Amino acid sequence: MRRPQPIVPSPGQESVWDYPRPPRVEPVPERVTIRLGGVLIADTRDAVRVLETSHPPVYYLPIADFIEGALSDAPGSSFCEFKGAARYLDVRGGGLTASGAAWNYPHPSPGFEVLRDRVAVYAGPMDACTVGDEVVVPQPGGFYGGWVTSSVVGPFKGVPGSMGW
Repeated sequence: MRRPQPIVPSPGQESVWDYPRPPRVEPVPERVTIRLGGVLIADTRDAVRVLETSHPPVYYLPIADFIEGALSDAPGSSFCEFKGAARYLDVRGGGLTASGAAWNYPHPSPGFEVLRDRVAVYAGPMDACTVGDEVVVPQPGGFYGGWVTSSVVGPFKGVPGSMGW
């Protein structure tokens, strides 16, 4: 499949087509929050984001920055050729449970060790996920967990027809 035509970023924006493969991990200077069931379940200024070609950034928050009881083991696993084996987690807040809505890499591959004690969360099942003051939009598709903000342009992997990108 041919690579799609990237959207040209405006000043202050990034194109996901300029992100590397293999992915890069970098710190996030903004405050990152997650709400579920009307409750603030995670709040950090210590997030990192993983940048990979064609994907909006995936944000990983320290497990320690989630409120007690917000995360619990869930069935399922997956494997990333770069980051290694992922386990899935249920996310709880305000009496709601989002099954399998988070994941982490307990034993990440070399180069991704910073992800060990961090969790990524699918934005779709949450009330809101924010980066700075902006509420994010979930990456298209049911598998990928990127967070779309106004600072990134695509097209993004996950839209129909993007399997071969």
